[in-house]
Amino acid sequence: MKNVLSIVLFLLFAIRITAGQKAMDTTTYDSQKNKKMENKTSKNVLFFTTDDGCKIAYRIDGDFSKPVLVLSNSIATDLTMWDGQIENFSKYFTVLRFDTRGNGLSGVPIGDYSIARMALDVLELLDYLKIEKVHFCGLSLGGFIGQWLGIHAPERIEKLILANTSPYLGPAKLWNENIQLLHKGIDMTYFDEIFIGGWFSKEMIDKRKDVVLPFRAMIHKTSPVGLAGSYAAVRDADFRKTNALILNKTLIIAGKNDQVTKAEHSEQIHAAVRDSELIILPVVHLSNIERKAEFEKLVLAFLIGD
Repeated sequence: MKNVLSIVLFLLFAIRITAGQKAMDTTTYDSQKNKKMENKTSKNVLFFTTDDGCKIAYRIDGDFSKPVLVLSNSIATDLTMWDGQIENFSKYFTVLRFDTRGNGLSGVPIGDYSIARMALDVLELLDYLKIEKVHFCGLSLGGFIGQWLGIHAPERIEKLILANTSPYLGPAKLWNENIQLLHKGIDMTYFDEIFIGGWFSKEMIDKRKDVVLPFRAMIHKTSPVGLAGSYAAVRDADFRKTNALILNKTLIIAGKNDQVTKAEHSEQIHAAVRDSELIILPVVHLSNIERKAEFEKLVLAFLIGD
């Protein structure tokens, strides 16, 4: 009788665990379940699953005969934000892009995320693809991930590029207020203007709608659950003391008119990272979009040069 009872309890426990896993898998934002990136980039998007069960979307451009360059995107965007760089960068590198968890086509676990977990997603992806070492270029949230990698996994990074990012974006109050709004189901239109105004100059918003419109679409396709989790990751990140541990050769790109990750934040990173170079461009936040040619020239000169 005891053995039968034990088997029944085990089966009930297994069913409960399976149901829990299924529940986590179905937390994907409704519009994200069936959405498609409405451009040619989506044709070659692949997926792998992390150790904690999160599906990560990624894409490779080029072939593995060249060094690998990883591109890591901003919050509330997807890997298509780098579309403009692929033609130029893939001449010299195998370009690996991915959607950060909670963003794009990647999975959307419930709860707070961390930069450490996002960086582990990168390391697990590299292990999955059997890539030992890469150049890493992260912008904004991607730059937070890059800092963590430089501190905790320097042996996996050749050269590091940190664009329009910060070692710390506290205090927590503002982040928590936005997280609460997202939990209450606020429409993403509220964040549309916040992001677009923080990413681009007014002139670009007014006169380059063809460039800005795809980014508006990315915002509206972002899961509120994923954005809340990503906000928590940025809220809790603080590299002001630990950035001194980064030994990789590092290029820091800042925006003179960036009101979120201000130029002074990049100056703090530059002061902490011994082998670093700081360039301040006359841009707001998405420097790879606002000053495409100049951004690409800086990155390639840094990566290809000695």
